[in-house]
Amino acid sequence: MTKELEHSFVSQLEQNQNIVHKICRLYTHDSESHNDLFQEITIQLWRAYPKFRGDSKFSTWMYRVALNTAITLYRKNKRKVQTQDFEGISFKMTSEEYDSTVEDQLKLMYDAVKTLNDIDKALVFLYLENKNYREIAGTLGITEVNARVKMNRIKEKLRTILNP
Repeated sequence: MTKELEHSFVSQLEQNQNIVHKICRLYTHDSESHNDLFQEITIQLWRAYPKFRGDSKFSTWMYRVALNTAITLYRKNKRKVQTQDFEGISFKMTSEEYDSTVEDQLKLMYDAVKTLNDIDKALVFLYLENKNYREIAGTLGITEVNARVKMNRIKEKLRTILNP
């Protein structure tokens, strides 16, 4: 690869690396697994980068490669991928902004999302990232209508879990 292509890739990766970290947090349970998955996703992005045509935003393409890598790794290992323990996450808030009800609600939501299958987790993740259904469909390789239907079913399932 040329230096220009390499520089472009590194620049794009640095600007969008939080996407990869969020996906790693969703599909791993500890820092070692997080780092391993981050490295694997980065390798897959690097390998696929020469084929990136720019038909979509780099971040959309990155979501797709990263989610596919995480899901493929899960299926290849044929083991249940655990998500990060919410208790281990620390929030940096000033004392006057702290509200335990928000933290409690987030914990309940994370616990509910953990019960979903990999594709549904990815769909919820993209939805919570404020992606529209067209972007979600493109990232997951499904139709826009299918994304909407799945999301409505997931919302209902989460409502049932959160409000038994």
